[in-house]
Amino acid sequence: MVTGAGSPGAPGVIKSLRKVSQMHIEIIGVDTSAHATGFPLSDEFYTIPKASDNHFISDVLNICRSEKIDTILPMVTKELLEFSKNKQLFLDSGTVVSVSDYDNLVIANDKGKLLHKLALIGIPTPAFEIVQTAETLKEAISRLGYPQHPVCFKPTISNGSRGFRILDPNINRATMMFKEKPNSTYTSMNDLFDILEHVDEIPEIIVMEYLPGKEYSVDVLANNGKVVTAIPRLREATVGGITTSGIVVKETDIIEYASKVVVELGLHGNIGVQIRRDSNHDPKILEINPRMQGTIVHCLGAGVNLPYLAIKLALGLRIEPHELLVKWGTRMNRYWEEIYFDTYGSPFSL
Repeated sequence: MVTGAGSPGAPGVIKSLRKVSQMHIEIIGVDTSAHATGFPLSDEFYTIPKASDNHFISDVLNICRSEKIDTILPMVTKELLEFSKNKQLFLDSGTVVSVSDYDNLVIANDKGKLLHKLALIGIPTPAFEIVQTAETLKEAISRLGYPQHPVCFKPTISNGSRGFRILDPNINRATMMFKEKPNSTYTSMNDLFDILEHVDEIPEIIVMEYLPGKEYSVDVLANNGKVVTAIPRLREATVGGITTSGIVVKETDIIEYASKVVVELGLHGNIGVQIRRDSNHDPKILEINPRMQGTIVHCLGAGVNLPYLAIKLALGLRIEPHELLVKWGTRMNRYWEEIYFDTYGSPFSL
């Protein structure tokens, strides 16, 4: 079962599983939307409630029983804690959920708890503060060096690019307005606090130093805190937080940094670690996606089928050395593709 079948990364995960020749894999796609793009790519598909719904676990469990699901590969961040809490319930029905332990997920999913934990054990992190009011947000922005230096902020619990903004007084806002598409992450102090003036409360926010260097997504496969492989992807272009152009790079310090984070947090399965270099070229963490990332399919092109290897881990099958050989330097560019639905709501592709 692949959850979040309508997510941007789902077609790539399904494509990865279709490339497996060593075993027959039947793919069951599930999503909260009846028009999920991954449905026509799956062997069977079901709509399910959101993770916050009281019927989420029971509905997914019933599908697992009826379809005889061996493994669940979750792709939705908000589902992870629910799956982790109920791992044994699924296991008793014969289904292994590829997910980290609950306590470790609580830290990994919360950017504030994550940075506090890493700083406590001596792993370098960006300078940061956690705030909960507009007034303390303004104070933290100042303490972290603004306007002499750009800073960024994001809700402590969010995923993708939701809520992420950069404050940089050197950005030419007229150029952004007239020459760029209206999807920039840059904002100004005036715009920020004009918005907050009309808001009763704000979510808990992490304010961080802005890291000006290159950005990487590291796809890590871990077996209960033991790293099986870590593959960095240099992000050259993104849309909505999803990589549209990138290259698989063998940069040892990035690999070591991401691996140490995953080991210290005891994470399991497919894990994504977002890293950016600071002004001294040193790697520092941005966040963790404790699940398959949206561009994990890039690793398939580089010779490593990470979704399949997660299934092998779940089923207790040996991962062979040749399955971990990376074709370093593999570049990937993305393009749009279409899924159609007929007048009865049945999906198809051309």
